[in-house]
Amino acid sequence: MKHRRIPKRRAALAGAGALALAASAGFALSANASPAPTSKLLSLTPTAAGKLAAQLTDGTAGSYYDTKAKKLVVNVVDEAAADTVRAKGAEPRIVQHTLAQLNGARQTLKSKATIPGTSWGIDPKSNKVVVTADRTVKGAQLAKLTKVVDSLGSKVQLNRSKGEFKPFIAGGDAIWGSGSRCSLGFNVVKDGQPYFLTAGHCGNAVKSWSDSQGGGEIGATEDSSFPGNDYALVKYTADTDHPSAVDLYNGSSQEITGAAEATVGENVQRSGSTTQVHDGTVKALNASVNYQEGTVDGLIQTDVCAEPGDSGGALFDGDKAIGLTSGGSGDCSAGGETFFQPVTEALQAYGAQIG
Repeated sequence: MKHRRIPKRRAALAGAGALALAASAGFALSANASPAPTSKLLSLTPTAAGKLAAQLTDGTAGSYYDTKAKKLVVNVVDEAAADTVRAKGAEPRIVQHTLAQLNGARQTLKSKATIPGTSWGIDPKSNKVVVTADRTVKGAQLAKLTKVVDSLGSKVQLNRSKGEFKPFIAGGDAIWGSGSRCSLGFNVVKDGQPYFLTAGHCGNAVKSWSDSQGGGEIGATEDSSFPGNDYALVKYTADTDHPSAVDLYNGSSQEITGAAEATVGENVQRSGSTTQVHDGTVKALNASVNYQEGTVDGLIQTDVCAEPGDSGGALFDGDKAIGLTSGGSGDCSAGGETFFQPVTEALQAYGAQIG
C-alpha cells in the first residue's frame, strides 16, 4: 500500500515540462443476470467484503461490493455454487459467463489485440470483459480490434474514449525532479529506514526528488518498475517530515494505518498535487492498459478523475492505502476513469510496510 509524505510547504501545482500519464476505461453495465434468493447475509465493510471475496473464488465468476446494502454479491453459474456463497454470508447472483471464459477472452485480446491506446478488465456487474479504445485507435487498428471483439461474442463489450491513455507525470503532495512533477503516494518503512512509494513511470523519469520546484533533494529513486507494473520506491535522503498520512488539501490529513486490497463497488478517494482530492468507485480489478510505452497489468480501474501531475498519488479508503495513480484518459472537468497500481503488490515487491 501507499503512504504519502505531507511536506510543511506545498509545492506549486503547475510546472513547465511536466510529463503526463493517464489511462481510462469505461464500464457500461447490462442487466443480464438476476439475483438468487439470499439468506443470512452479512453486513460488511469494504475491507471485510474483500477478504470474504478472496475465500469465494472456486466455482464463482467474480464479485462486487454493494455499498448501500453493505453486502458482497458473488457471481455464480449454478445453484451448487450459489448454496456455497449463501452459506458464507454473501449474496449469489446467477450469470452467463464463467470466470474461466472471461479470462480466456482476456487472453485472446492480449494475444491478438494488444494495441496502444486500449485497455480491458472484467466488470463483474455486467459479467463481461469491457474493452476501451481511446481516440488514437482508428483505421486498421480499430478494424482489427473490432474483429477480435466481435469474435468473442457476448463475453466482451467495446467502448470508445474521447481521451488518450498516457502516463500522468506532472503529481497527494507534489514531488519534483528532472523537469517533471508527480505526486507522492504513501510513506513506507523498509529495513527500518524511511521511504515513499510513487508511480513507476515517475521513478523511471526522475532519480533525485525535491518537494519544491528547483529545491534541494529529499529523496532518491532506489527502484522503479514500468511498464508491466507501475510502482517505484524512493529513499529519503534528507531529514524531512514523513507522516503516515494523506493530504486532504483542506488543512487536514487522513492518517493511514495499513494497506488493503480493493473491492469492486468500494467507494474510494484519490489525492494528487494537480487536482487535489476526488472520490469515486472501484469498477474492476486486474485491468490491463496498453500505454504507448507498453502494457501494465493487474491495475485497479475506477471512475475517479485524475489529470497530469496526479501520477503516483494515493488511492485510499479511510485509513487504508489502496493504490498508486497510474493513468487515465479523462480529466476532472469532463470526468473519466483512472487506473491505479495496487499498493499491496508494491509493498510485497519491496519488502516494505506502511509507516
